[in-house]
Amino acid sequence: MIRTIFFAFVLFFTACNKSDSPINNEPSIDTPTTKSVAYLALGDSYTIGESVGVKGRFPMQFVSQLRDEIDSINFEDPLYIATTGWRTDQLIAAVESANLQDTFDLVSLLIGVNNQFQGRPIDVYKTEFTTLLSRSIELAQGDTNRVFVLSIPDYAFTPYGQSVNADQISAGIDAFNAVNKEITQMMGVRYFDITPISRQGVEEPELVAFDDLHPSIEQYRRWVAVFYDTMKAVAVTCE
Repeated sequence: MIRTIFFAFVLFFTACNKSDSPINNEPSIDTPTTKSVAYLALGDSYTIGESVGVKGRFPMQFVSQLRDEIDSINFEDPLYIATTGWRTDQLIAAVESANLQDTFDLVSLLIGVNNQFQGRPIDVYKTEFTTLLSRSIELAQGDTNRVFVLSIPDYAFTPYGQSVNADQISAGIDAFNAVNKEITQMMGVRYFDITPISRQGVEEPELVAFDDLHPSIEQYRRWVAVFYDTMKAVAVTCE
């Protein structure tokens, strides 16, 4: 079920070029200092925003809100490595084939629903999720503060989930989330539990996309509200 780099340019000050020469290629102490902040979003359909479009994806909503609130920073779009239907092993292969460098300031990870959906062993998920989180930390310059994990949403609370064995789905999601939460906390990474929001999908059908399975733009907005303040503070202080 469930791809972006955004750059932030902070303008500390501007100054006129005092040189008499019409062309001056030498750096000047008056040149504005800039920094780039890169955000990598790793996952599956929930990260790539199946059925909601680019602007509705939760990483893009996060960036858009930062742009709205922080006039002094120019945020570019995130980099996604995410595709609908990916399991942990497929995401591992995609990350490695991308030949990424450890230059990202923020990395988010949300993966596992397809492991559960396809009946893959939870012990295999545990090993592969650990590999992905370790790689996420490496890509975030080795800084656990720059990485955050989102729990797996519960698709039992969608029209599709209600049409099959909803209780069994929820139990499976709980089991997989128990694993990813334990690993995330053990490795000192922030963990945001968005699963309760997904479980409002029956009572609030506007939280489900038109495909009757994936989250809507509104649900993704609520996810962002859970982690926004915390990760905004990290984003604006990255060096």
